[in-house]
Amino acid sequence: MAPRARWAAPRAASRAVGLAAATALVLTACAPGAGSDDGSGEPAPSGPVSTDVSDVGDVTLTVWDQEVRGGQDEQITQLNAAFEEANPNVTIERVSQSFDDLSTTLRLALTGDDAPDVVQTNNARATMGQFVESGQLVPLDAYADAYGWRDRYPESVLQYSTYSGDGRVFGEGSLYGLPQVGEVVGVYYSRSALDELGLEVPQTWADFEAALQAAADAGRTPLLLGNIEGWPAGHVLGAVQGAHVAPEEVQALGLGNEGASWTTPENLEALTQLQTWQEQGWFNEGVNGTDYDAAWQQLADGQGVFLIAGSWLAPDLQEAMGEDAGFFAPPPADGGQLATTGGTGIPFSITSAAEEPDVAAAYLDFLTSDDAMQVLADTGNLPVVDTASYAPESGLLSDVYTAFDDVSSEGALLPYLDYATPTMGDTLGQTLQGLLAGELTPEQAAEALEQDYADFTSSGG
Repeated sequence: MAPRARWAAPRAASRAVGLAAATALVLTACAPGAGSDDGSGEPAPSGPVSTDVSDVGDVTLTVWDQEVRGGQDEQITQLNAAFEEANPNVTIERVSQSFDDLSTTLRLALTGDDAPDVVQTNNARATMGQFVESGQLVPLDAYADAYGWRDRYPESVLQYSTYSGDGRVFGEGSLYGLPQVGEVVGVYYSRSALDELGLEVPQTWADFEAALQAAADAGRTPLLLGNIEGWPAGHVLGAVQGAHVAPEEVQALGLGNEGASWTTPENLEALTQLQTWQEQGWFNEGVNGTDYDAAWQQLADGQGVFLIAGSWLAPDLQEAMGEDAGFFAPPPADGGQLATTGGTGIPFSITSAAEEPDVAAAYLDFLTSDDAMQVLADTGNLPVVDTASYAPESGLLSDVYTAFDDVSSEGALLPYLDYATPTMGDTLGQTLQGLLAGELTPEQAAEALEQDYADFTSSGG
């Protein structure tokens, strides 16, 4: 079972009342981007910023999120209720969709007459970057000053929600979103399966491959993957890249910055290894026809030994597997650095259509407060702020917290590869599906990825 969530409503209410009392006067700082051009040709919103939302009258705040899985839904449901209790004049109208559905519908919604006030928008250039370029998101710098968000978050976290006003530079400029959770892509496993195979948790990349081979020799499915959506294989490739490619190379490729290349020998080695795993039968049958959620459910049902996936699956796997579930960061190659894909969860942003951006900012602040971080931890999620202080003593979540801390403090937490260009998500997904289907060679896959990356960087973004 997942840790029982606990939210002390009186504590939440007293915190909100205290905050309101302390900030009842309207701050005179400029509103986000006041007097500046956001790069879309339209001036950014201007006016005073207030952290007191008690005197704005009755407000309905429309929030679109993708917190649909067990622990994700549990935390946002609790926090929304607590925010409404602390702010009786605010009603939250929540629209919850899967990541894929939200990615599809959000772009159209932001151009319509009934755009939501707060949205979760993927950090990638194809989503947040383009929304910034179009002037559809509010820059949050003045709110960051008013609420102290730059003291709350390290710069290494905020950079993944930061763009120039024209959306061309990723990692520099204004702040456009706040994440709740940290993320790390690692290896889930069945403890009982390892015991039956006489295996220990791998400490090196060679150990990991030996364990995969041992599982195959025993007639078990070594590695589960559901890749019908296309993007899950990118997370597997990210883990493989971490063992073969210098972190600074992956960083440049992931952020769409000039100076890197997909056609290096190291990247070819990573792509080759991914295809070789498929050819050796180390994945389940029909990976490109298997749903992402079906793959982790197969691990829970005892149909496989390992699963490379993100920390966001921990609440569901812990509930399904209990103490049998384990997790470790992809181990380094001999002499190499611990490195894997990760960073932050999908940030919450304020849309330019929000009629009460001050209320929306208060909501973002509430979702990322210390109390909220405790709720996240209690519901099996990975708080992005002060992560180590919330770690449980044992079990799957302890493994996940340890892996995130080890990679982020001692290794390299690498960006998601689809961040790179507005089209890289589709290119990466289609290319890796082709690679796993045997329709593309590693060289052809590298060339396809290189063309997308090079076309974007050579155009100046």
